[in-house]
Amino acid sequence: MTLMGKVAVVTGASRGIGRAIALRLAAEGAHVVIDHPDESEAAHAVVEKIVDTGGQAFSVSADVSKASAVQELFQQTLKAFGTVDILVNNAGICPFVNWFDLTEAIWDSVHQINLKGAFLCSQAASRIMRDHGHGGRIISLSSISALVGGSLQTAYTPTKAGIRSLMQSLAIVLGPYGITCNSILPGSILTDINRDHYQDEQVLARDVHRIPLGRLGDPADIAGVAAFLASDDAAYITGADILVDGGLFVNLQ
Repeated sequence: MTLMGKVAVVTGASRGIGRAIALRLAAEGAHVVIDHPDESEAAHAVVEKIVDTGGQAFSVSADVSKASAVQELFQQTLKAFGTVDILVNNAGICPFVNWFDLTEAIWDSVHQINLKGAFLCSQAASRIMRDHGHGGRIISLSSISALVGGSLQTAYTPTKAGIRSLMQSLAIVLGPYGITCNSILPGSILTDINRDHYQDEQVLARDVHRIPLGRLGDPADIAGVAAFLASDDAAYITGADILVDGGLFVNLQ
């Protein structure tokens, strides 16, 4: 219960990595706000699971690419819990698109949700943390794709590199207020985003073969790192990025 009484906002928390992080933070004692764009049933299921185990949570349907929706998200958080101690920028999309088929609309959508959303939420949360004077934690989900390219991810990879860079810059800006800013770089984690991609058994076997630990990652693998970065054990870590990929990045053989 390392986060007892802390208030956490997790974006894109109705499924996948965001869901796992929300459940883990709640298990550590945090009050959790489940942000989701439109999957109300899935979000309510996460809230219900947290409440059933003795935690406190509620959900807000907020499009993180829109400033007005982000302001509403944090206003509702303040109304319910009084403050914000932890922000997890997890909301994101990753359409797999051939470069020559990539449209301006797809590009803009990916950048607005992934990178602009992290900017808007980080700014709103850090203002609350600054004004309340108790410091805080901003944790953003970047990706191994911030370090390497992806032939079908030409819109996605720049956003993840941008998120990593944003956290590095914010670590400098917000450090004087006791706010740490770090990014997590997941490798191949099995979620709804890539589930169809891994329906191809040859693709699945190829990717697993490249991972020294011999398996795709699970959202719980990311949730544990997020819980650590949110805790007092990580009080002197800021501007860092933690690669959670089962060894994929270093396996160049």
